[in-house]
Amino acid sequence: MQDKTEHEHSDAAYEMMEEFCIGRLGSDENVVDENWVATDDFHPDDTEVDKDYAKHQFIDLRKPMLRQVWEANFSKQYYLRQIHQPRHVPEPARMFGPDFLEVFTRTNWYVVPIVWLPIATYLFLRSAFQFTMPLPSFLSNPALPLSKLSQIPPEAFGSTMICLFVGAFVWTLLEYLLHRFLFHIDEYLPDKPAWLTLHFLLHGVHHYLPMDRLRLVMPPLLFATLEWPFTRLAYILFPVAVANGIISGAFLFYVLYDCMHYALHHTQLPTYLREMKKYHLGHHYKNYELGFGVTSKVWDIVFNTYLPV
Repeated sequence: MQDKTEHEHSDAAYEMMEEFCIGRLGSDENVVDENWVATDDFHPDDTEVDKDYAKHQFIDLRKPMLRQVWEANFSKQYYLRQIHQPRHVPEPARMFGPDFLEVFTRTNWYVVPIVWLPIATYLFLRSAFQFTMPLPSFLSNPALPLSKLSQIPPEAFGSTMICLFVGAFVWTLLEYLLHRFLFHIDEYLPDKPAWLTLHFLLHGVHHYLPMDRLRLVMPPLLFATLEWPFTRLAYILFPVAVANGIISGAFLFYVLYDCMHYALHHTQLPTYLREMKKYHLGHHYKNYELGFGVTSKVWDIVFNTYLPV
């Protein structure tokens, strides 16, 4: 419509047409391709953001993204089609305009072990103490009696280790279930801007910008929100010593998961991890409806969502 050899409209006319636009159809161009083949040296070309926005009228990566999604008038179908066609920019795109909000959306990989490994260690030791002796509640006195660490018998450490391995196993299942049924809730997502915005915040931005190095691990606030109902459930179902041991194992394997997720996108890896890198990148570039496992393919095989790459 902006081709002046065909016809010319005033700026007011374009504004009126934009106001009454009820959706975007987009083009048939795909980045995700069933014939995509993983290579050890895979590195996508950067997106020409000005041309990309002019062509698709989706998200302008030169501007804060979240407000664009919130204020957009594209349909869920168009949103999902575009969000699963990866873009690549050399530096992290902004989610928010103000810096004091933007900082909460960017997380270096090493923040995850710095925050969550001490918590996992604390819960492991608390569990071992609780298998040995009564402790005051966490709220009344969270400190551990470390001077009595030598009094913990091997049996108590053994019980805690069993709980830790149970928690690690539980995490591998949660990793799969959360990725498949929460992060990829595409089919059941309401066709409303607020829900599309929430989807974009939770996982959509990662599929849109899969190589953004500061959005490959979960911000601590997001993981704290996601883990809260599961840890509460553990305390309801199990004695507190058992629950703390299970949670410590789940948190330990969460750290492994998120650091591995970062590595799968950005580093040179040993053989097994190279295989998982190809598998996970296949989830982004070949078929986002399969291949939900990050640390292993086990649950994809069990639940018939294995992705051949």
